[in-house]
Parts: sequence; structure tokens; C-alpha cells
Amino acid sequence: MLESIPAVGKVIATRMLMVIGSRQFDDAHHCAAYLGLVPVQHDSGSSVKGRARLSKAGNPVIRAKLYRAAVVAIRYNPDIKAQYERLTNKGKSKMSALGAAMRKLVQICFGVLKHQQPYQPQTG
Repeated sequence: MLESIPAVGKVIATRMLMVIGSRQFDDAHHCAAYLGLVPVQHDSGSSVKGRARLSKAGNPVIRAKLYRAAVVAIRYNPDIKAQYERLTNKGKSKMSALGAAMRKLVQICFGVLKHQQPYQPQTG
């Protein structure tokens, strides 16, 4: 069922099944946070204003595989491609937009597994 998502192959499908099946997540945001794909601000008082970065709290092996899948998804998945282009056109860095693509891919996988239906692109 997960392989109905463009850019998700057997490796990502099995990894996502292991992650999502091993824990009870309330929603897709919690799943993305578990994998370390949520942005974390770097602020310290009024003098330090750093860029937001991924939290990297989760499994680095799964995150590396999601990175490669997100690179492919930017090209072949219409929803992720539209999001990536929208973010880069707004002035976000390509790496930041790629992190958002990774997070979106996890959210799509979570939705497909939760509703037990093949992927249907939202953008036309």
C-alpha cells in the first residue's frame, strides 16, 4: 500500500511500517517528531538568532533513507513537488525545503497506513 506513493519503494515502505507499527502515534506530526524531522529554532536570549534546523532526534539510518526518497519525491510526487517549489519561490533554502519534503513524505505514509487506502495526489 505504501508503494503507491511516488518515491516510496520497498526499503522505505518496510522502514515506515516498522516505525509506525512499533509505536502508537496520535498523528503524523508526532511520527515526524519521533523521526527527528521537525524544525528546531536556535535562539538564546536576544543576541543569538540562528537558523532553524532539523531536530535529528530519531534514527539516523531511517532519516538518511527518507532524505534520498525526498530527493526523488521532489521530482515525481506532485504534492511534494508543489510544496518544494512553493517554499523555494518564497525564499527558503533548498535544504530547508528538502527537510519539509521529508516531513511531508512521512505524513503521507502515515495517512496511507492510517486510512488503509492507496495514495491519491491532492494537487491536480
